[in-house]
This record gives sequence, C-alpha cells and structure tokens, in this order.
Amino acid sequence: MSLLQEWRDYAYAYDMQSQSGQMFWANYFNLEKGVYQTLLANSDKVYEGTVEDLAKEFDLELKYFVGFLDGVNDSLVTPNPIEEMDKDTKVSLAYDKEKLYYNMVGAKADWLYGLEEWDSLLSEERRKELYKEQKASGTVVKGKKIGRNDPCPCGSGKKYKRCCGANA
Repeated sequence: MSLLQEWRDYAYAYDMQSQSGQMFWANYFNLEKGVYQTLLANSDKVYEGTVEDLAKEFDLELKYFVGFLDGVNDSLVTPNPIEEMDKDTKVSLAYDKEKLYYNMVGAKADWLYGLEEWDSLLSEERRKELYKEQKASGTVVKGKKIGRNDPCPCGSGKKYKRCCGANA
C-alpha cells in the first residue's frame, strides 16, 4: 500500500462530527500551518529530499508529512508522484506562490491564506485579486433561457417547441 493510501485510510477514518475527529483535524491543521509558515518565511529556499528526510526536517511524523504533500501537490511547480511514493522517494516543495494562495482560498483554509508570511510574498492588492478570481471560479453563470417560441438553437429554423423542445 502506498504512503498516500495509508495516510488517507488513517486520516479519513476519523468522523468529523465526533470530538476525537475534530481534535485530530485541529491538530493536523496546526501542524500543516507550521510547515507553511516555514515554507513561506523561507521562500528563497527550495526544500528537496526524500519524503522521510523532509518529514524529519519539518519535525513531522511521516504520515502527517504525507498528508501535507497531498494538500500542497497541486500548488507545486512540478507535482510530486504522490500516488506511488514511498519514504525514499525524492520530492520537491518548489511552489508557485500565486497558485498556492489561490488553492488555499479554494480550500477555504483561512488559517493558511491569512498567514502574515504572505505579506512579504504577494501584495495585498494581488492577494485580493487572487481571492476574487478563486471565488468567481465557483460561481455558476446560467446562459439565456430558450423560450418556447424562440428559434431552435440547433439551427433547424423551427421554433424550439416544435423541434428540440418537443423532446425535452
């Protein structure tokens, strides 16, 4: 079983509605926050190494570090092979700061996108733009509704009610 599957089996076995589940996730999110604070505060440094070595460097148990890798992977310059990695897999934490901020907003992780370390990486104006972009990306915009007596959009020249609308 891959490290990622082990992490998911372990973490998602906790019921979010239970007190133990809430405590587990609160603890995990606090550990995750510490890793992000280190990464953002040292933005010039690219953390690279084996999964096990980086877990030690960030003072995390291997399973928690794998959880972190699962969360950050979509924000990396080059995603890591998290599906098949083991403790000796070499990984990189080189991240795209705008993509990372955008994804944090998308995950509704205000404890992460609200970190003061962002102040030196992205201007307040740019963070507001990324926030708005992310929020707008989830907005569904419906097209103009076709009326019964409007021409059918299929191009037949018939009224919608006599063409494709008759099948609806």
